[in-house]
Amino acid sequence: MHEVVNPFDLSPVGSVPTHDWDAVDAALTKAQALFRDRSQWKKPHERAAILHWAMEIMRERRDHLAMQVAAEGGKPLIDARVEVDRAINGMELCIHEIGALKGTEIPMGLTAAGDGRLAWTTREPIGVVVAVSAFNHPLNLIVHQVAPAVATGCPVIVKPAADTPLSCFEFVSILHEAGLEPDWAQAVQPPRDVSEKMVSDPRVAFFSFIGSAGVGWSLRSKLAPGTRCALEHGGVAPVIVDPSGNLDLAVPSLTKGGFYHSGQVCVSVQRVFAHSSIVDDLASRMADAASKLKVGNAIHEDTECGPLIRPKEVDRVAKWIDEARDGGAKVLCGGEKLSDTTYAPTVLLNPSPEATISRNEVFGPAVCIYSYDDVDAAIAQANSLDVAFQAAVFTNDLSSAMHTYRNIDASAVMVNDHTAFRTDWMPFAGLRTSGHGVGGIPYTCHEMTIEKMIVIKG
Repeated sequence: MHEVVNPFDLSPVGSVPTHDWDAVDAALTKAQALFRDRSQWKKPHERAAILHWAMEIMRERRDHLAMQVAAEGGKPLIDARVEVDRAINGMELCIHEIGALKGTEIPMGLTAAGDGRLAWTTREPIGVVVAVSAFNHPLNLIVHQVAPAVATGCPVIVKPAADTPLSCFEFVSILHEAGLEPDWAQAVQPPRDVSEKMVSDPRVAFFSFIGSAGVGWSLRSKLAPGTRCALEHGGVAPVIVDPSGNLDLAVPSLTKGGFYHSGQVCVSVQRVFAHSSIVDDLASRMADAASKLKVGNAIHEDTECGPLIRPKEVDRVAKWIDEARDGGAKVLCGGEKLSDTTYAPTVLLNPSPEATISRNEVFGPAVCIYSYDDVDAAIAQANSLDVAFQAAVFTNDLSSAMHTYRNIDASAVMVNDHTAFRTDWMPFAGLRTSGHGVGGIPYTCHEMTIEKMIVIKG
């Protein structure tokens, strides 16, 4: 059995079974057999009914699911409840997408060669889906990877993060309880070498990965010929705050976007570029707000920042911040370990652009603020890394907002909102090393299907 602990006090909170290659191979065989036998494919109304019933079960267990997210992942209860609500809404989105999966008519009379024919397309499931997930949203990420497979009629095998498997296994169990036969959705917890063998198996038609870029790109390079994939990695999210920006709006938004889940979010606010005329005011107010955040065990109602997922991550964040401080950054608040599992919410002013924390995703409770005089130089610094995901600008000047939107490297730019804003129906895509393909439930459903054409002559 694989034991799971609360990342705050390392106390046991549950366990899941482990799986060797024989078990994973059997899961792949069952999934492939289901897909190859078209008589077993589920009709759209059957898939919708299963997802609807599963959604109702999740609503009934909302408090339990939120506590489980907090206990295994360290996400504060106030945010864990939001995650569960998003997961429930995601089920509804999947049900809606079942009715939106449709083909199109292909005009055939445009040349003499096409005369006398009718053509149209339909959408079919792509095949066996294998999903590998991350720890930071242990229920909602699983819903994003597994529920679209159910909606589109793909058998799916999911491997959750080793730190947070309880929510995943429970969600798959809920699907079974709602009427989905077990072989259609299977959760496994194999060691890394077995996971890699599973992902690269030729029976896999679609690979969904959420996690670190190093692992994601490595696994992509090992996929069997023909396997399609979607990869969601991280970024070092940049924010531009210009002189017209409303700091009363910006400070609470950036504080939430930077310290939500203690910064363990792939689009968490990390690099804030503020004009020199307002940088000291912004930095002071952000430091004041961050210093008031309550750090503690995520299962407690008053906790605002929980632990990092593992003690070694606390040590890594401490090392990066110490390096930045030694390199000239001013630590305005935090800058210290509170325990082996927690780090104080930290605001750094003007760390070196070459510091590790300026160039790499910190995935911890730290926000860096940089002063600028020339916005184009700030945007150039924001664009200087090999990652690009979501970005933001705080301004009351429309031309300034559009200038940033047009020039900053990002797949989405938020105006007067933080970089971590997301709804589950919008496109969500990392660029460059930040990812491949497009996430968001409608887009995932589309990628898990193929468009198949019929041409009739007569």
